[in-house]
Amino acid sequence: MQKKILIVEDEESLLKLESILLTTKGYLVQGATTGLAALEAVAMEPPDLILLDIMLPELDGFEVCKRIKNSPETSHIPVVLLSAKKTPEDIRRGEEVGAEKYITKPFKSAAVMGTIEQLLGR
Repeated sequence: MQKKILIVEDEESLLKLESILLTTKGYLVQGATTGLAALEAVAMEPPDLILLDIMLPELDGFEVCKRIKNSPETSHIPVVLLSAKKTPEDIRRGEEVGAEKYITKPFKSAAVMGTIEQLLGR
C-alpha cells in the first residue's frame, strides 16, 4: 500500500520540488501552504508522515507539530521539521514539540529520503 506524505511548505517552488521527489519514489503526496491548512488536512485524512516547514503563515510549524503531537488521534504520525532556522534554540524547540527529526535548509534530498524511509520502516 502506498504511504501518504503531507508536505507543509509555503514556498510554492519548494513544495513542487519536494512533491516531485516523493511521487517519483512511490509516495502519495498532499500539499498544504499554511499551518491551518495542514491541521485541516491531517484531521480529514491523516497522512503516514508529515514534512513540516517552520516559517508558515497563520500558525508556525512548531505550533502545528505541537497540536498534532498533543492529539490522541494524530500523535503517532511522524513529523519531520524542515527549516532554514538552525539555532540550537530552534532545534531544541523542535524536540520539545515532539518532532521526530529536524532537518535544516538547504537540505540534501538523499538525507530527507533516508529519514522518511527510516521513519516509515521501508
